[in-house]
Amino acid sequence: MFSYRHAFHAGNHADVLKHTVLIAILKHLTEKDAALTVVDTHAGAGLYRLDGDYSTTGAEATDGVAKLFAALAPAGSAKPAIENIADKLQDYIDMVAGFNANGQLKVYPGSPFVTQSLLREEARDKLKLFELHPTDHKALEGNIAQLKAGRQVAVEYKDGFEGLKSYLPPPVSATGSRRALVLMDPSYEVKTDYARVSTSIQDCLKRFPTGTYAVWYPVIPRPEAHDLPRRLKTLATQANKPWLHTTLNIGQGPEMDEVTVPGERAPRPGLTASGMFVINPPHTLKAAMQKALPQMLAVLGRGRGKGWTADSGG
Repeated sequence: MFSYRHAFHAGNHADVLKHTVLIAILKHLTEKDAALTVVDTHAGAGLYRLDGDYSTTGAEATDGVAKLFAALAPAGSAKPAIENIADKLQDYIDMVAGFNANGQLKVYPGSPFVTQSLLREEARDKLKLFELHPTDHKALEGNIAQLKAGRQVAVEYKDGFEGLKSYLPPPVSATGSRRALVLMDPSYEVKTDYARVSTSIQDCLKRFPTGTYAVWYPVIPRPEAHDLPRRLKTLATQANKPWLHTTLNIGQGPEMDEVTVPGERAPRPGLTASGMFVINPPHTLKAAMQKALPQMLAVLGRGRGKGWTADSGG
């Protein structure tokens, strides 16, 4: 149950998609004066060293944030590989750059740090973080303590699916409104995570129908992964709520084309695609991602099967 560590995958193409969408949602929601409650059900360690042992083991950032920075935020006087970078992709680049000095990409901010950096003290925004992995929870507490954010951020050693219930509906703000964003991105290490996501979202829509719910999931050849976005679409439709479903597939790398020795297993391609399903998304999000996703793919795409989608309804 606790073998998954996001540090192995920090800054990969899935993080690029997830955090670009997350930043876009947060920037929209924080345009209003009313306080916002954000709940991150699977927070991880919060901050990752890209030159650390975990990150360098899989070197997944090489095909993700590092590749993106080399092309779109090159050092020195070199020009970006793409002119007129999409606003939301630029926001993502600026966010990561803000955690790295002198153009050296050594640190990657996970969703807790991405979120906290966009919250407003004057509006009394709140961030609730759940992490059940004992090592990551300890790291998360230490990383968050460095922010000295006080009561703005709370870290709990608890199952996020269960802990989330105590924060929905969110407290009434000074303006009399209730506003919340929930991010769910479990490891999906066990198959039951897929069912727990859909069950949790169904409960969320009953407890707080107007909240914004963002779910990340891997696009892999597993029935549960294939069914999850369809189940979320059904739940949104039944609740009469709008939804947005985006995917990014960087394609099969050249190493997968190598001829293997007869009798030996072919090399595993690793994760090549992931998706973000958002219920009650900002009305501007689809158009923004339709501009950002082609540019992501132009930089990160590497072979057969590459592509992107941005579908909506409701």
